[in-house]
Amino acid sequence: MEIILREHVDHVGRRGEIVKVADGYARNYLLPRKLALLATDGNKKRVERERKIMEAREAEERGQAEAISVRLQALELVFPRRVGDTEQLYGSVTSSDIADFLKANGFDIDRRKLVLPEALKTLGEHTVALKLHREVSVPLKVQVVKEVKGGQA
Repeated sequence: MEIILREHVDHVGRRGEIVKVADGYARNYLLPRKLALLATDGNKKRVERERKIMEAREAEERGQAEAISVRLQALELVFPRRVGDTEQLYGSVTSSDIADFLKANGFDIDRRKLVLPEALKTLGEHTVALKLHREVSVPLKVQVVKEVKGGQA
């Protein structure tokens, strides 16, 4: 079935493209979620008008994401954690911890935008990618350090 994508769909295409997909995929997933329209002449004209508006919005969102990325790169993320005698962490640093830290510093970032395959369970400096926009990704430097207790390290 030929459809026109109204939104970007991973592994299918970009907004405004006319693509061929399986009938069931279009009927059961793309069309009910309003991610696509049937490829008719009227819909093609409609999508062309929408695309011009969306391109302007996309450029604005990308500009905002780039501005935020510049501010985020200057931010130092330090997480003190308790460790045992063998330098083993008693806890870990998760994407929720990082999102909470960013929120406390004035950045309202959804934790799902953090590319963190598993929690950080070792001391040291780690790089965590933050996907602000489809085309803008920021590498965050996250330091996990020993928690200082009673003036001793």
